[in-house]
Amino acid sequence: MVKRDYYEVLGISKNATKDEIKKAYKQLAKKYHPDINKENDGEKFKEISEAYAVLSDDNKKAQYDQYGHAGFDQRFSQEDIFRGTDFSDVFDDVFGSNEFGGSIFDMFFGGRQRQDVRGADLRYDLELDFEDAVFGIEKEIQVTKNEACKRCKGSGAEDGKFETCGECKGNGQVRVTRKTMFGIMTQIVECRKCNATGKIIKEYCTKCKGKGIEQVTKVLKVKIPAGVDTGSRIRLSGEGEPARSGHAGDLYIYLFVKEHSQFKREGDNLFYDLIISYPQAVFGDDVEFEGLRKNIKLNIPAGAQAGTVFRLKNEGVKKLQKSGAGDLYVKMNIDVPTKLTKDQKKKLEEFGDLLGEKKKKKGFFK
Repeated sequence: MVKRDYYEVLGISKNATKDEIKKAYKQLAKKYHPDINKENDGEKFKEISEAYAVLSDDNKKAQYDQYGHAGFDQRFSQEDIFRGTDFSDVFDDVFGSNEFGGSIFDMFFGGRQRQDVRGADLRYDLELDFEDAVFGIEKEIQVTKNEACKRCKGSGAEDGKFETCGECKGNGQVRVTRKTMFGIMTQIVECRKCNATGKIIKEYCTKCKGKGIEQVTKVLKVKIPAGVDTGSRIRLSGEGEPARSGHAGDLYIYLFVKEHSQFKREGDNLFYDLIISYPQAVFGDDVEFEGLRKNIKLNIPAGAQAGTVFRLKNEGVKKLQKSGAGDLYVKMNIDVPTKLTKDQKKKLEEFGDLLGEKKKKKGFFK
């Protein structure tokens, strides 16, 4: 079904103020509410309510104005459109309470059926050594959290003793009739007394006192794959907070990797500064240094210049959840001696003379 423009639905201009939007919706709601207009099946009331939910919210209105219906509907579900809209504010001058406004979301989206509530997610920060992040490792962590009480298996009742809720007669739902400005409204809502379960605890669990949860310290094994880095996240499904109705949340492990004294990392590549002597740079040499996986042998050609970078393929970090590895980049740095003996200085001066360099004279006037 092609949706009508929200401004057209409410009969207002795009420059309408919030007060004008509210006034337009209020007038149409009085006219098209199903309890007032028996010929209306509720779709017209839902249409004007949807228009108000969007245009009365600055963020939703801005996105609707920018993207139109097609783009807006890709970003917001029907439930998202209505969720968070304060309909009570529209009718406060009539009721002075939230009798009508609070029921609109349930009216359109199955508030008559109890939905499972998922347990909360938990976070754990884990620091890793550089090598452990590069090669992967299995770690043990201790997490203190809530879990379903073992004695009552999360029910909160001692020996599973319940009795039928007298408020809803075990249905988990009750019929509520309200007198509104539109007439008498009747709705089926969740029973608050039994939290929509239809059962009341007869005798509370002696361990958890009816809460259904207990605090435990749990040891978990976590497999850290090779190639992770600071900011990587590992999810342990079902290791979060429990829920009375629904599934437990998840535990998210956030990784922080320590720096290495010699190697620097950028993505999957490693960088290493290799210090060689001046003679090695002049004459060339075969050098060996300790890498992360093995000793690295590198041939320094004669006449190597400071700052020269050698690339060693596949000697970097293994790519996370992919085949192959990054590269190792080795940068040449020449160690220039700062303390020389007289004999060393003399030899160096002779070497400079052979290269055609003149020794700088001391003093200003000389």
